[in-house]
Amino acid sequence: MDTLINVTFPVFAIIGVGFLSGYWRVLGPESAAALNRFVYYFALPPVLFVFTARAPIDSVLNWPFIAAFMGGGFVTLAIAAVAGRLVFRHDAATLSLHGLSAIFANTAFMGIPLFLTAFGEDGILPAIVGTLFATSILIGGTIAVLEVVRAQGPSVRQIAGEAGGVLIRNPLLIASALGVLFSLLAIPLPRPVGNFLDLMAAAAGPAALFALGLSLVGQPLRGQIGEVSWLVVLKLLVHPAATWLLVVYVFPMDPLWAKAAILLASLPAGALVFIIAQQYDVYVQRASASIVASTVLSVATVSALMILLDVG
Repeated sequence: MDTLINVTFPVFAIIGVGFLSGYWRVLGPESAAALNRFVYYFALPPVLFVFTARAPIDSVLNWPFIAAFMGGGFVTLAIAAVAGRLVFRHDAATLSLHGLSAIFANTAFMGIPLFLTAFGEDGILPAIVGTLFATSILIGGTIAVLEVVRAQGPSVRQIAGEAGGVLIRNPLLIASALGVLFSLLAIPLPRPVGNFLDLMAAAAGPAALFALGLSLVGQPLRGQIGEVSWLVVLKLLVHPAATWLLVVYVFPMDPLWAKAAILLASLPAGALVFIIAQQYDVYVQRASASIVASTVLSVATVSALMILLDVG
């Protein structure tokens, strides 16, 4: 009960306040867009850079954690792919977004603030590492599939160039990569620069959660309810369960990192799924509905899991 009151309540309360501010039109759609851009380009990148740059490189490249977190995602992706092809009869492009909706967790806008609240600054690194690998591998892979489907006779170089171009412009990946470089070379941050980045990073938690709630206003839940429900089950239940099995039986690790891998996998679908769906005009309505539904239901599932894992 302490976990529910002290950790999950403030996190989901900020999301709720953001939603109500948009629902009651205290802030309009233009405010949601501006705040999301602020978080994406200015608040979260300093978090990813600072905490990665200050951590030992062995902690950043925690391979058992990476293998368990990403492995749980790939197990879930395989289940989603089989069902998407045999049950829902999707083509390759639609299937790629179907699978991404089932495994791409909101590790940035929700995971980083949640970990700051639950574990403190010492426990935020797993959320950053998860964001780095999930974004680069899952988003990059999905873009590559969509480019193959869309292009006429593309070469490997064209596909790699398109996917790579999108990823190297991603501010979260840029910040994480720079942080890894600073960590690897043990480059110290000048104190004025560190203080500036710390101040910017301090805005990330509440701003990201508030922006997440604000962005849910007006998103439709209608659509194919059966498929959306299936995606929510995969994201909120199957993904963390598969990760838990890998953590317990295949990749033993430090208890904090073990809990972090399972908790990250339990987070709802991330907004980048909708952004990609919208960019390629594929699976837009169902991607949007799965994000909204999984975010709303994660209030119960993430809270229950945190109590079960004795987090906070």
